[in-house]
Amino acid sequence: MSAAVQTILPPAPLEAWQISEGDYPVEGRAADKLRFLLRYAVLAPSSHNTQPWLFRIRDDAVELYADRSRGLPVVDPDDRQLIMSCGAALLHLRIAIRHFGHAGEVALFPDTSDPDLLARVRLGRMHPPTIEEEEIFHAIPRRRTNRLAFEPRPVDQGVLFQLRVEARAEGAWLHILQSEDERNRVADLVAEGDRVEWADRRFRRELASWMHPNASSSCDGMRGYGFGHGDLMSRGGPFFIRTFDLGGQTAASDRRIAAGSPALAVLGTDGDWPYDWLAAGQALARVLLMARAHEIWASFLNQPVELPDLRSKLCDLCDGYGYPQMLMRLGYGRDVRPEPRRPVEEVLMPEVPVP
Repeated sequence: MSAAVQTILPPAPLEAWQISEGDYPVEGRAADKLRFLLRYAVLAPSSHNTQPWLFRIRDDAVELYADRSRGLPVVDPDDRQLIMSCGAALLHLRIAIRHFGHAGEVALFPDTSDPDLLARVRLGRMHPPTIEEEEIFHAIPRRRTNRLAFEPRPVDQGVLFQLRVEARAEGAWLHILQSEDERNRVADLVAEGDRVEWADRRFRRELASWMHPNASSSCDGMRGYGFGHGDLMSRGGPFFIRTFDLGGQTAASDRRIAAGSPALAVLGTDGDWPYDWLAAGQALARVLLMARAHEIWASFLNQPVELPDLRSKLCDLCDGYGYPQMLMRLGYGRDVRPEPRRPVEEVLMPEVPVP
C-alpha cells in the first residue's frame, strides 16, 4: 500500500466494528450472552461520537447508565442528546437480542432514585426474529454517519414511508421535508444556527475537544476523514475551530447541503422529558438502520434543534406539533469509513451478582 493511500486510511482503532456472529456463546450464561451482545450496542450513533453510555451486568440482566461525564454542556445542557444517544445503544442491543433468538425484556427507568439508570434488559423467552428485525440487525455494522455529498436522485418514497412507520413503532414521529420551499426554509434555520453557535467561544472549544486527527488512536470523537479532510487539515482543524469564528463560512456550506439534500427529516416526540428522549434515541436508531438496509445514508444538521428559538420555528415547519429532537438529511452516496468505538470492556462497569 502506498504512503498516499495510508494517509487516507489511517490506523484508527476500528476493531469494534469487526464482529463475528460465530462468537456468540450459545451455551454460555445469560451474562456471557449479554456481554457479547453489547458489542452491537456500542456501534450506536452518538453526538460528537461521545459514546456516553455505561453498562453493568447483574446476573441475567444488563443495565444501561448515562455517563454524564461525557456530556456536552454547551450544546446539550439538559443532556437531551446524551440520553438519545443512550437510547440508540439500547435499540441496537434490543435488535441484537432479537436476532439471536430471544424476545427481550426491557424496563425503562427501573429505579426512580437513580436518574442515570436508564434501562434494565433481560434476554427473555426464546422467540425467532421477524424478517424486518433481521434486516435491521444486519445493517448495524454497515451504519455510520455520512457527511459527504449525496447523489441528487430522490429517496425512494416507499422507503420514506417505512421510515415513518419505524419511528412510530418506538413512540416517535418522523416528518419528511421534501419540497424545495420546505428545504430552503429549514436550510435558513441551519445557517442561522451555525452563525449563533460559532459566535460562542465555549461552543467552539467544546466542538474542538471532540475533533481528532485522522491518525489518532483515541476510540471516541470525530476524525477529519469523516468530513472529507486529509491528514494535514485534520491535524490543524481543532486549532482553527477553537481560535476563529467560522460561522459565516460554515453557515453558507451547511445551507447548501441542507437545501440540496434529497430529503430532510425531523424526528420528534409528543413530549420533551427524559422518557421521550430515550424513546427518540431508539426511534432514531431504528430509522437509521432501516435506511441503511435500503442503501440510504444519513447525517445530521441539528443546529435548529439545539437552539430554543430555532427549535420552535422548526416545530412550525412540522405542523406545530410536538418537539423536534433531531434533524437529518437522507440520500444515496458512496461508502464512508466508520468512526472508532470504545470496546465493551471500557464501557462495562464491574459486574454485581444478584444475591
